[in-house]
Amino acid sequence: MEPEFVEIDDVMINTEVMEIKFTCDLEKCKGACCTMESEFGAPITKEEIEAIDRILPVVKEYLPKEHVDEINKNGFWINRFDQLMTRSLNNRACVFVTFENEIAKCGIEKAYHDGKVDFIKPISCHLFPIRISKFGGDVVRFEKYEECTPALIKGIKKGTTVVDFCRNALEKLYGTEWFSKLKDSVIR
Repeated sequence: MEPEFVEIDDVMINTEVMEIKFTCDLEKCKGACCTMESEFGAPITKEEIEAIDRILPVVKEYLPKEHVDEINKNGFWINRFDQLMTRSLNNRACVFVTFENEIAKCGIEKAYHDGKVDFIKPISCHLFPIRISKFGGDVVRFEKYEECTPALIKGIKKGTTVVDFCRNALEKLYGTEWFSKLKDSVIR
């Protein structure tokens, strides 16, 4: 079946994000999105690199020693084929991962929620499981991972769609008016 899209202010949205139910279940996935096997971490922008660089001394206080050592030695980001990404430690965990009761969490986000920094985390992380592709403009789509199966089950139980789960991040990226237009397109 061909994917369906709606367009809101020059942004194409795969309708799956408005239909699929999703709510993270950290107790079951253990923060798999932060520790998926990969040579690289999360996509990141130049502006986010600057923001993280500014708050890095505080964020390091939240990270395991091994992660701080990696950042001190190699930095926290990498440029591969003109794609900026956070570094990955041992082809597994993002360098900003910290563990709490065996659950991977973002050290940047923890510092933010503690009121120590003013940046929550890279938008690609904040949007997860939504991914933005560039194809003559932004294309918003759901990216399915086996590790997120518990989130699909919990989403069905709670009745929360991907777009609602990612509301704050979508509003941060595109604005509240854009999000309202998206929600209105679902009602029609």
